[in-house]
Amino acid sequence: MKSVKELKVYKLAFQISLDIYKLTEHFPGYEQFGLSSQMRRAAVSICSNLAEGCGRGTTKEYLHFAYIAKGSAAELSCQVDLACALRFIKEPNATKLKEGISEVLKMLSGLISKLNDNAKLTTNTNH
Repeated sequence: MKSVKELKVYKLAFQISLDIYKLTEHFPGYEQFGLSSQMRRAAVSICSNLAEGCGRGTTKEYLHFAYIAKGSAAELSCQVDLACALRFIKEPNATKLKEGISEVLKMLSGLISKLNDNAKLTTNTNH
């Protein structure tokens, strides 16, 4: 199995996490424990869950954590929309983030599909 750090989806999710941290530094102070914190957790959750799933060593667990990563990406997309609507981040930054998140979601769907196929192959060969 490939190291998770070699995966394009992991690399992009990691970069999005860095971008979120940089952008949320400029949020109003009263948002430190609000939207800023939620966005950071959701962004970090994407690559963290990919790493944990890959590190578990079984396709079933990897699949489980890939789904969690996908949920976190969807959550982050919503939070970017909210931050933009509240004018905490500018439209061009929000658009760039949303494009990256959309790409991560597509890649995660592909990974999940591949893992599902592998799980089916394993199940079928064990019977």
